[in-house]
Amino acid sequence: MNAVVVDRSAPGGLALAVVPEPQPLPSEALVQVAAISLNLGEIRRSRAANDGWRPGWDFAGSIVRAAADGSGPKVGMRVVGMLGSGAWAERIAAPTRSIAALPASLSFERAATLPVAGLTALYTLERRGSVLGRRVLVTGASGGVGIFAVQLARLAGAATTALVHRPEKRAAVVPYADCVVVGETADAAHDTGPFDLILESVGGDVFASALRQLAVDGLLVTYGTSAERTSMIEVASFYAGGGRQVYGFILFHEIECQPPGTGLARLAALLDAGKLEVRIDDVLPFAKIGEAAERLWTRGVTGKLVVTL
Repeated sequence: MNAVVVDRSAPGGLALAVVPEPQPLPSEALVQVAAISLNLGEIRRSRAANDGWRPGWDFAGSIVRAAADGSGPKVGMRVVGMLGSGAWAERIAAPTRSIAALPASLSFERAATLPVAGLTALYTLERRGSVLGRRVLVTGASGGVGIFAVQLARLAGAATTALVHRPEKRAAVVPYADCVVVGETADAAHDTGPFDLILESVGGDVFASALRQLAVDGLLVTYGTSAERTSMIEVASFYAGGGRQVYGFILFHEIECQPPGTGLARLAALLDAGKLEVRIDDVLPFAKIGEAAERLWTRGVTGKLVVTL
């Protein structure tokens, strides 16, 4: 079967290659993949990997062989799920705890955007507990996670501010946020703060300035560094605020306690009910996976990129 592998000589450092068929464990189902979506983290990982390594987290498709232990969806059911790697392939073996059945009305393309971006948005938001009536700031709000996070925060009753770094990104977030601000740092959001919860994915000056916008007892959840991987902060002013905290979020750590399938079922239900929307920047064929990766890496994407098989 065909699968995506790292190939530094190919466009975007990725290419299709023929690989062996997967051999599912008893707790795994065999899935015929119909659509995948890309995340910045896996592109970064693939750029550091050796040739031949197989990237891929998000997928949506159909069950062609149910798990031998009787768990999970049955043959023919449409599903969405995630793997630690290797999901960008025609067929995959997926642990049943990592997949969820899809409502009939939900397309594979829309469903494929949910796993890493949707679960990150959902679980980072829930780190603060109830946000009803609280102020929430989302940085990098025009990205895949950001657009989901802004919507989920508003659904949960928060007063939501979205930060984007360029004026042309603003329109993608306006329908979902109470306030959208444009700026190179989180200081641009000062007038709607201070914030009880900040979901931060940019790093560098944005991370440092976001700390200044935290309310007393506020929480900043950092889950990415799309712009800069280092930051210089003023420590004294941070602790002087009282009770402020920073939480380092990695989805693959969180799902050890919260199975992906459970969260994905919640997100799929919200999408199906029209309470959550997906912003798909573009849909490309499998053969253009390298082009898709390059576009995401150069931050030329608003929302999610989807690839169909």
